[in-house]
Amino acid sequence: MRLLVINWLDRENPQAGGAEAHLHEIYGRLAQRGHDVSLLCSGWDGCAPQAMLDGITVHRVGGRWNFALHVIARYRALHRERPFDMVIEDINKLPLFSPLWVTEPVDVVVPHLFGWTAFREAGWAIASTVVAAEWAIPLVYRHCHFTAISESTRSDLLARGVPVERTRVIYCGIDSDAFTPAPDERSPTPVIAYVGRLRRYKGVELIIRAVAAMEDRQTQLEIAGTGDDRPRLEALAKSLDLGRRVRFLGFVSEAEKSALLRRAWIVSLTSPKEGWGITNLEAAACGTPVVASDSPGLRESVLDGRTGFLVKHGDVSELAAAYDRIIADPALVTRLGTAGRAFAESFTWESAADHTEAHLQKRMREGGHAGGNHFSRA
Repeated sequence: MRLLVINWLDRENPQAGGAEAHLHEIYGRLAQRGHDVSLLCSGWDGCAPQAMLDGITVHRVGGRWNFALHVIARYRALHRERPFDMVIEDINKLPLFSPLWVTEPVDVVVPHLFGWTAFREAGWAIASTVVAAEWAIPLVYRHCHFTAISESTRSDLLARGVPVERTRVIYCGIDSDAFTPAPDERSPTPVIAYVGRLRRYKGVELIIRAVAAMEDRQTQLEIAGTGDDRPRLEALAKSLDLGRRVRFLGFVSEAEKSALLRRAWIVSLTSPKEGWGITNLEAAACGTPVVASDSPGLRESVLDGRTGFLVKHGDVSELAAAYDRIIADPALVTRLGTAGRAFAESFTWESAADHTEAHLQKRMREGGHAGGNHFSRA
């Protein structure tokens, strides 16, 4: 197959996150299997306009804020060179409404939709734009097929009017070789870890407040990640008199992230909504329990009572109690961690790539809809 993937970012972009890792893990494997895969995305200051990543030919145009103004012209230039069999739009951030300007059939990947949580992160004007664009998806993409990365995201699509027969779930994988248990590396004193972007919508302040409310006063909190919410979170930790109990680690490498997940007694995510919660699986693969909000996406990456605990989103007292329960019982840390490792091993990137490849080949055999014209291929 000759495939074009369209996403705002590639994995080398300084703003890249889990959605970009997901894209490269799957489509990089398809490229390694012999498929011709290109990625059309935005660039950044000083970046190369073209690169080869994981076997994917990456074309970078525009920047983070004006990618939508450049993407159509660049697509048309690539299309003139040689049409694609399929175009895959990864709706990460704002949809680009590719069926309105793409000639080939369009398939859609949806990590998650912001919905009303956009108002937690952005001002009224931007958040309203995001919400309105997402609600237009069922109409603009009415002839497309959708792949969600969780049942929660699929349910979100269905609630917005996307037909059930045009949706499917292909779960993310986990690198069980890179993320492995190492009991000897567990910190001798309790550590709770957060790994992810420091953005207001992530709800990291709930973790900080819960640590301050714990009965155990020795537990350390280590926060790994970057984002514009860091100054507010640092001020909050200081106001709660947590002192050296909270450490902001900033950006961490993959090796440092693995070490942190192994060192921690608990990994915690408390956002109101996620597509999946890949960090939960990475922690589980390291044999570390997870305490997370019982939110869409997150509730699928934690088996409540088996690999960790789910708590009511926003309930700081319940969150602190879950932390205290695990910290007080090292045997529980081991039991939850052992079950977590077994759970994580059931998710592989090879399986995700297999399902994606089979789905795209099936679509090509059956024909699709593109640019107002039906098409079919032998």
